Amino acid sequence: MTAGATNSLVDVAGLRVGHAQRVGDGYRTGTTVVLAPPGGMVAGVDVRGAAPGTRETELLDPRNLVERVHAIVLTGGSAYGLSAACGVMERLADAGIGFPVEGGVVPIVPAAVIYDLGRGGLFRAVPDGRLGAEAYDAAVRSHGPDLRASGPDGPDPWVSGSVGAGTGAVAGGLAGGIGTASVVLPSGVTVAAMAVVNAVGSVLDPAGGRLSGTRYGLPGEFDHLREPREEEVAAWRGAMVTSFNTTIGVVATDLTLTKAQCGKLAGVAHDGLARAIRPAHTMVDGDTIFGLSTCARPFPHPAPEGAAGSTPEPVGAGRNAPGAAGLHDVLAAGADVFSRAVAHAMLAATGRDGAPAYRDVFPSAWGN
Repeated sequence: MTAGATNSLVDVAGLRVGHAQRVGDGYRTGTTVVLAPPGGMVAGVDVRGAAPGTRETELLDPRNLVERVHAIVLTGGSAYGLSAACGVMERLADAGIGFPVEGGVVPIVPAAVIYDLGRGGLFRAVPDGRLGAEAYDAAVRSHGPDLRASGPDGPDPWVSGSVGAGTGAVAGGLAGGIGTASVVLPSGVTVAAMAVVNAVGSVLDPAGGRLSGTRYGLPGEFDHLREPREEEVAAWRGAMVTSFNTTIGVVATDLTLTKAQCGKLAGVAHDGLARAIRPAHTMVDGDTIFGLSTCARPFPHPAPEGAAGSTPEPVGAGRNAPGAAGLHDVLAAGADVFSRAVAHAMLAATGRDGAPAYRDVFPSAWGN
């Protein structure tokens, strides 16, 4: 298996990502938006943390009406930051994108938040609708034909680090941020993830200072890293502090999935979260992951009944259900790609007072 062209969420064709942030004048926070391709995307969700801040997650229950969403918003600001989704919703409505109803459209914009209140100095310096609109505009600007046409004043859509929703993130005392990664399976299906790492738990291997998520890297992906020197590990353990909290993100594929299968994909991605962050899903975390399908690739149809090499489909599977092996491959990849995204977030994060970067604390990890 190999990574996609940018090793990021936008390797799932049709997805667009935009970041917006505010730093200074009491702010250190931001918003990230994932825009669906034309026609929307199927979505599911899995909430594992005990202190979540979310919007429109009940709509993603397979028993409920709406089948497709038009954007996902990941944002700082705790519950205050949910208002950023309103700015995205307004932009979508102005573009005529949404669930059709009499008289117009209603854009469907699920959202999840991290807790970063006060990290720029002012407790109420939080994302709002204007910042959500800025993130939307960045997503629209940044999506060129080659996926590399970046807006003049915003991060590229495949960037990792202290941007967007990860601007004020902290993970186990280290600077956190946005991380993203992708993989192309032998079948040609793409699976990718984006994580906003703001965990109360540690991202470090308990036996040393290596990032736990790097264990799931693709060949060559993290080969430039080394186990940090013992003296650096010992010094950091003495300075370790905990912090508020919550890792959120998305895991996406171009394979056609149902809402229930997207929910399962989100659930399995939590396994990747728990491999990369320890402990996870605590009482002070609001860990939430959305599973997305752009439906660009059709389900592989099962072989005709009785054909050589055919295997029975699972109970409840219809004609369009993906073969068990194909779906299992996507689920397994979803867990690994989320772990990798967590690692990339930590490697690219920018240090600041009270939250040093991983690279600053463990310079020998780069062979220095």
